[in-house]
Parts: sequence; structure tokens; C-alpha cells
Amino acid sequence: MKITLKNTPEQVELVKAMASRDRNVAYEAQTALAEFIGPVLAEVINQAPALSNLFTTLQYNSDDNPSIPLDLYFDIADEDYVQVYSQSRAGGLPTSEVLPTSAELKVTTYSIDSAVSFDRRYAAKSRMDVVAKTMTRVAQEILLKQNTISAQVILKALAAAETNGLKHVFSAAVDDRFVLADLNALLTRSKRIMTSFAGGTPDARSGRGVTDIICAPEIVEELRSIAYNPINTKSAPAGPSGGDSVPTPDFIAQQAFNAAGAPEFYGIGIIELNELGGFGTNTDEKFDKIFAQHAGATQYARADGTSTSAEQFTAAADSLIIGIDRTRESLVRPVAVDAENGAEFNLIADDQYSIRQSKIGYFGSLEEGRIVLDDRALSGIIVQS
Repeated sequence: MKITLKNTPEQVELVKAMASRDRNVAYEAQTALAEFIGPVLAEVINQAPALSNLFTTLQYNSDDNPSIPLDLYFDIADEDYVQVYSQSRAGGLPTSEVLPTSAELKVTTYSIDSAVSFDRRYAAKSRMDVVAKTMTRVAQEILLKQNTISAQVILKALAAAETNGLKHVFSAAVDDRFVLADLNALLTRSKRIMTSFAGGTPDARSGRGVTDIICAPEIVEELRSIAYNPINTKSAPAGPSGGDSVPTPDFIAQQAFNAAGAPEFYGIGIIELNELGGFGTNTDEKFDKIFAQHAGATQYARADGTSTSAEQFTAAADSLIIGIDRTRESLVRPVAVDAENGAEFNLIADDQYSIRQSKIGYFGSLEEGRIVLDDRALSGIIVQS
């Protein structure tokens, strides 16, 4: 993420005016820059390749009390009740609230903010790079908070998700390996949990059921290795004697080799996150710890139902792969929109600094919430070590 300010005469003069000894002139210039850069920061935050941007934005007026009519998002359920995962404050523990489908879900939102400052002499010297990096830091801090909050809600819903007697998360077929059979089983599991209101086949079944998987770089390494490793689940990569390993057919190996740098595989989008750990190395990452906390002692069997190999998730050894169906409006992000300028992110000049402090500051904030309306859009695989 990088924000750059063009070195035009108008912008140079605006930055210089921010360092004026005239308080009114300086504050007016700071306000003008905030009004200009605020919408840019909002666009950068919303387009970053992060977990937080998998949510569908639901805008509402900042003076309004947001709510969601659940009956517009669900068919009639068997018991006429649904589980909605949300949290009441930023970084709080997400809870599952059981609500009737005819209810109006009142959304709890919270403020996410950031404050930065830099020395006034940088503005006096028209250091556009310093001003740009300061604004970049604002966007980074907001995005970091959004990412952690989003992970709390998604991973809580995924850890507890169970539909028609099937857990949404299962263990990979082979320890320390991720092969096409696991990806194939994930597609099947998503079809089984996505049923109609009567528990049968939906009247319109479109797509694969999983549009994207979110995983660690080590999992993508496993996908690339399909070009030269066996693709069956009976043994590890072939040794000198071959063993039970079935070589990858040439045409599949060629496709895997050609798609090694592509952001999708098997028709599914691939999202790499360093916050998810691999198996054996680079384990115990932030999102792994969050999932382990929510999963607790839950035992996850393999896709074929083998219960003897069921194990609980261990952040220090296992790797989590998250499957998501982005065609369903399950992940919702209500966000307040300013009535004056229509912006989601409000950046204002921070007036706490006096001239003798020689500082120029900015304060930015947005009001939003994170909700999982339907956990059937979430599924996962645990690659155990």
C-alpha cells in the first residue's frame, strides 16, 4: 500500500501553507488537504487485498440506526431461526445470536480511528513524501484493525459451523500435504451444507460452492508442486522406488506449471495471507491463534468421515485453509456515510497542537460493523502436521 502526492505547484503551495505562522491560514490548508485526501484513503482501504474486504458493504446514513431485515436474506428455515455472528465492540469476542427470520437485526457498530502527526518543518520545506507516508500510515493502521476484527468474526463462525450434521471444517486426507483431493472434497462439502429450506436440493444451484480459498503461502507452494509431485493421497512425493505414488498426468502437470503464478487454481481464486501459518514451518501465526481459541477442543474428522483420525486444531503445528462462497451475501459490513460529503472515512485536521509544538496532526475515523449472516458460505480444511 502506497499513497503518492503529485509534485504540482498547487499541491506544493498547499503543503507550504500548512506551516504558516498564521493559525487561520495553516488550519484552512490542513482542512483542505484532509477533504482532498480523505476519499482517496477510503478507496485505498476498500481495495486492499485483505480479509476485511471480503465483506459486502452496506452503507447507511451516519445519523441513522442501521438494521437488516433477515427475511430478505433467508428462505424459511426449518425452525424459523437463524444464527447471526457479530460483535458489539471493535476487537470484542463475536457472539452467535439466534433470531427469527422475520426479525429486524439491529446492527451494533463501532468507531475505528487513527491519529498521526509530523514536524511542521517538513511542510515548510514542501516534503511531499513525508506527507504522503503519513497518510499511508493512517490507511495501514485502519486496515490492520479492520483485518483483525474481520478475522475474529469469520473464524468464530467457521469454528462452530455445522449444517445437516456436517462440520464445515474437516482435516486433509494426508498429514503435511495439501492435494487436489482436498480441494475436491471442499467443493463437495460446500454443496452438502448449502441446502434448501427443506434440507434438500436448492432450486438454483449455481457455481462451485466455493469461489475463493484463503490460505498460507505454504499451501500455495503445495499447489505449485502438483506440477512435479504425485497427486494421489496414498503416499508422499515419489522416492527412487516410486511406491504407491501415482505420477501427475502430463497435461495436468503442464496446466499446474503454466498457472504457477496465477491467482487462481482449479477455477478457484487463491488469496494468500501471511497471518495464516503453514505446516511444519512458519506456524502459530495470528489468525491460527484466533481460530484455535474459538475451536477449543473441537475434533475435526476427515472428509470421508473417518473419526479415528479426528484431531483438534493446533496453532503451533497445523495450517488452516478457509473456503468462502462470495456469491452469497453472507459477510456484511454496515458502514456509516457522512451526510455532508458522502464519504465512509472522515479525515480531519487535529487541532490539539499549538504553534510552539511545531506539529501538524490528522485524525481519521470510520463507523462500521462486521456480521456473518449465513455461516454456510464458510468452509475449511485443516492440514495437520
